[in-house]
Amino acid sequence: MIDRATVERILEAANIVDVIQEFVPLKKRGVNYLGLCPFHNEKTPSFTVSPSKEIFKCFGCGKVGNAVNFIMEHEHLTYPEALKYLARKYHIEVTEKERSPDEIEKQNERESLLVVTAYAARQFSDNLFRSDEGISVGLTYFKERGFLQHTLKKFDVGYSLEKRDAFTKKALSDGFRQDMLVKSGLSIQHEDYLFDRFSGRIMFPIHSLSGQVLGFGGRILKSDPKSAKYINSPESEIYHKSRILYGIFQARKAITQEDKCYLVEGYTDVMSMHEAGIENVVASSGTSLTQEQVRLIKRFTQNITILYDGDPAGVKASLRGIDLVLEEGLNVKIVLLPDGEDPDSYSKKVSNEEFIKYIRNNETDFIRFKTQLLIREAENDPVKKASLIRDIVKSIAVIPETITRTVYIKECSSFLEVAEPILYHEVNKLRQQKSFQDRNKYPGPEDLPVPKPEVQKPVQTKSTSIYSEKEIIRLLLKFGSEELERKIRKEDGQEEVITVADYIVREITSDNLSFENKTCARIFEDFSFHVEHGIFPGDKHFVKHEDPEISSLSADLLADSHELSRIWREKQTYVETENMKLRDIVPDAVLKFKSDKIKAIRKEIMLQLEEAVRQNDTEKILALQKRFNNLSTALGIISKKLGNRILL
Repeated sequence: MIDRATVERILEAANIVDVIQEFVPLKKRGVNYLGLCPFHNEKTPSFTVSPSKEIFKCFGCGKVGNAVNFIMEHEHLTYPEALKYLARKYHIEVTEKERSPDEIEKQNERESLLVVTAYAARQFSDNLFRSDEGISVGLTYFKERGFLQHTLKKFDVGYSLEKRDAFTKKALSDGFRQDMLVKSGLSIQHEDYLFDRFSGRIMFPIHSLSGQVLGFGGRILKSDPKSAKYINSPESEIYHKSRILYGIFQARKAITQEDKCYLVEGYTDVMSMHEAGIENVVASSGTSLTQEQVRLIKRFTQNITILYDGDPAGVKASLRGIDLVLEEGLNVKIVLLPDGEDPDSYSKKVSNEEFIKYIRNNETDFIRFKTQLLIREAENDPVKKASLIRDIVKSIAVIPETITRTVYIKECSSFLEVAEPILYHEVNKLRQQKSFQDRNKYPGPEDLPVPKPEVQKPVQTKSTSIYSEKEIIRLLLKFGSEELERKIRKEDGQEEVITVADYIVREITSDNLSFENKTCARIFEDFSFHVEHGIFPGDKHFVKHEDPEISSLSADLLADSHELSRIWREKQTYVETENMKLRDIVPDAVLKFKSDKIKAIRKEIMLQLEEAVRQNDTEKILALQKRFNNLSTALGIISKKLGNRILL
């Protein structure tokens, strides 16, 4: 449990732009910042961050909240975990009461797995730098490969002792649960025996964007034909190899700064390039590139350069997955290293300056590279050349941008000596086929099974009062302290200033009206308490509230999709704002709120009347009819005040 004072310190220190910019590249647009939403795939930025309101909102998918909400949503953390994350970022000490065994037992699986993997990373690191076996085997290996100790610590590299169950026994003795060790993939259970998955291997922790250890890659050092050279953690609640890239935690800032990402294959390739002075580099860890990985890169840059070992056969096999990159609209370049070299070996063979110069001088556009690579095989064989052209056309067809496709078609027409209209025709045909396939992923009405006839149930319609309730809360949050009117008090003749909050709270509480939405009700209760004591809580009180539902709803209601353009402000154009119309907006909102409540009560009365008629309870029927008529009269009065609208 984190005390309230510490929570407030964390919330005050957390700069929402700084927090989100670690995960999403943002560009300043007027008073706000704009970027691509990390919560859904989009090509046009709709993710907005407001530093003045300290909130974010995506106008595409609707995600909204403050800095804590963002960390919770992005990193799948609980509220206390998100607070601790921010506390670490801003160097704020968090003291908690020690958790009981029962509380530890109730930790969710994800949190428990993250604790286990973090512990494992520390143990493997200690093994590498402090144990005799780790120093003589693991550290010696890295020194022979030319890696600096600084780099090893930067990537939290470690070593798993060769004894078959060394890690498992140590973890169990330190209080970690057997089922969590197995679920994390660190231990394997065979019948009654529990042993280490990674024994005798150097360990590469795989981090999330925020630096949490999700899984591991392990490389064996002994020659053993029965054992795989590299093994990875199995899929788990926290580790999905198709969604993460090795080195993304260490590279994300450099990728944004350089507006480019280098993609390599292995762990040591990433580490070697860091030592060569290139930090904007990630690895797919030996797996085929996935759409999720491409989109992860896309969040930081539109430019990707892929480094290939000097092996034409290996390059050809990898080319098949690159269409995913083109399909996402990224600019792709290829660097082919000299024969027999990979980024690790070549960066150590030449100086840092020579390595960087080689990459810059040998970057080739992907389509041109693919054409040059495959044309050699075709030579003068018309059948092979036709197959090559089809292969190139397939890659061009997936590019979403029309202009980019057009440029590539022109270049390929010249290079392959094929008329442009033919290439256009083939590209368009492929795009139409894909469009047709996409449409047919979903069954039409004729494909759906015929449902069995069901007994008709009364339709449950959602109450429309939620909209008027949210409007009341929005006005309180945004204009609660604004002056609405001035009145002369009869008792002392003094002028009284009535704020928006004063007016709304008085009007609603005097009629004993309540909120159906629980979050709205809690915000209104908080406002009522503060107004009663002559204090205005301010919107930040709610945006930074410890209840995520309150902070999220408050951020959503305060997020404006439109702001007055700077051009119109500079021209001093007169535009009537909400502030100028509060004397009309606020009373209307209160009346609409009241009318919704009256309509809801009338519906309840009608149901009670039906029951009273069935029971032939004359006295109750008359009482209910009288109440219904009174409410109808009140509804008529409200209708007149709202301009003779028909309130159904």
